[in-house]
Amino acid sequence: MIRAGVIFLAVTQGLAGLTQLFLPEVFYEHGPWVSMLPPYNEHLMRDVGALTLAYVLVLGVAAVTMERRIVCTALVANLVFTLPHFVFHAFHLEGYSFSAALGQTTLLGLAVVVPVALLVAVVFRRSSHHPR
Repeated sequence: MIRAGVIFLAVTQGLAGLTQLFLPEVFYEHGPWVSMLPPYNEHLMRDVGALTLAYVLVLGVAAVTMERRIVCTALVANLVFTLPHFVFHAFHLEGYSFSAALGQTTLLGLAVVVPVALLVAVVFRRSSHHPR
């Protein structure tokens, strides 16, 4: 379960990061709610994509090794991004329809809940080396 969760995080964040890095205009124009936060800045989009891929690499290593310390580090690294991202968007909903605000808040909330749940599962596992 933990490996599947870490892979899920790596794949979903990796797809966003790859799109941001290599197709920044596509992400800006078609990413959910992104174009509501103008102006478009290619440099910023590519930097965010590269930074996302940096922590996705850590998630990938965690999914392959399943070493407890690496898995915990990867999940906390994920939360270092997703928690402030969620908080920012939760307090900046002006201009959104109710359904768009609800959808965005729900998805970004899940991006926090999933790694927290996985982290709790890892911490409470009996094995100290392989949180499978």
